[in-house]
Amino acid sequence: MKTRFIILLLGVWAVSACTHTGADTAIPVTQPRSVGFDPERLALVDQVIWDAIESEDIPGAVLAVVRHDRIAYLKAYGNRQLIPDTLPMTVETVFDMASVSKCVGTTLSIMQLAETGRLRLMDRVDQYLPGFQPWTDPETGNNVPITIEDLLTHTSGLPPYGPTQELIERYGSPNPQGLMEYICQCPRDFRPKTGYQYSCLNFITLQNVLEKITGETLALYAQEHVFDRLGLQHTTYMPQGETLALCAPTELQEDGLPLVGQVHDPLARLLNGGNSGNAGVFSNAEDLAVIAVALLNGGEVNGRRILGPLTVKAMERVPEKVAVFGRTLGWGREGSWNGELFNPRTVYGHTGYTGTSMVIDPETDTAVILLSNRVHPYDDGSAVSMRTRVANIVAGAIVE
Repeated sequence: MKTRFIILLLGVWAVSACTHTGADTAIPVTQPRSVGFDPERLALVDQVIWDAIESEDIPGAVLAVVRHDRIAYLKAYGNRQLIPDTLPMTVETVFDMASVSKCVGTTLSIMQLAETGRLRLMDRVDQYLPGFQPWTDPETGNNVPITIEDLLTHTSGLPPYGPTQELIERYGSPNPQGLMEYICQCPRDFRPKTGYQYSCLNFITLQNVLEKITGETLALYAQEHVFDRLGLQHTTYMPQGETLALCAPTELQEDGLPLVGQVHDPLARLLNGGNSGNAGVFSNAEDLAVIAVALLNGGEVNGRRILGPLTVKAMERVPEKVAVFGRTLGWGREGSWNGELFNPRTVYGHTGYTGTSMVIDPETDTAVILLSNRVHPYDDGSAVSMRTRVANIVAGAIVE
């Protein structure tokens, strides 16, 4: 049974830092009306988020709404921490992005390799990882290779996850090589491109492909070629220093204290040691706003380019051979997080298990970044309904 915490007191822990205009803000903060929002309609997001806090689905949240190269709405709600002490949420709070890492870390890095000719999306995975097994037809014995595109669209047939405790007992902790050995040999659940199964193993495999090509860890490659290139202040794997001090905690551990600055995902933390393709990125709303603007602008923001315009367009499209499954390269088009009012043919986004989400709509030049740590203090909260409602309010508030 969930422990009751009183987190909404009149006059206490009210919305903190409605607008943040520090010199480190790469994307300027503006008034909603100046970028085509109805301010009163947009402000309806506040009650939805407070309702989620009052119902104890989340301890707190940060929302950033981006349009036309500006942050139109930036607010913090509730608390970032409830145990061992209560700490208020601020717009600078850094979150464990969980599976949003698949997009902002792994996918952007892989797409850079594609546009510089270091891999092809049609390439077989076993070209880079020789022990990686294909799907074998049980009736004919014929082999069908798994490709990079299959991994990016979750149509590879790999299982959703791995048996963490069994792998620790077999290989020790951490042991990235042991984890990849398991993925190379584990059962394939269906013929590639004939089904959809969301799988963390797809993106751990992509991590290993990138590391084989570049000779660097994913964490180092993404830091240099994505995060630092964009001038991000608090986006990284395995945070330290000031970024660590800003981290929101996640779930309580056996010692009674929450994880802080260590990735919540078990495979990423216990087998991959924090450097992982499926999870591991830590970031905040302002940094993610920079990434969103870059993608909405064809891969460039403030003179800093991470991808070419055609690469971004390719990433937005659902590949023809797997169109029925609605997955773009590394992102998702068909998901409740995208809301019900943005154009389903243009909007794309992703969520993270910890309570994070990022929605991008090129048609309206809009992004919705909603960050919470719903797994704090216990892994029993939910951000699903809140995400859809917030996305719908944002879409409905666009009036010009």
